[in-house]
Amino acid sequence: MIVYDKLFSTMREKGISQYTLIKSYGISTAQLTRLRRNENVNTHTLNRLCEILECGLEDIAEYKKNVVN
Repeated sequence: MIVYDKLFSTMREKGISQYTLIKSYGISTAQLTRLRRNENVNTHTLNRLCEILECGLEDIAEYKKNVVN
């Protein structure tokens, strides 16, 4: 399962809030909800987040085996 816990810690480190992602960068609230719930998101969203946060995919997503929601 892909989890996005690292995304929110990277956002804190970079000083970028969810509000900023929504208002300044056009990330939808629905995408952020899916990320918080570790649900499926498209690669365009992941690419955009990497661009915004100036980081690699490994800084926002991680594969964890046998994780139960």
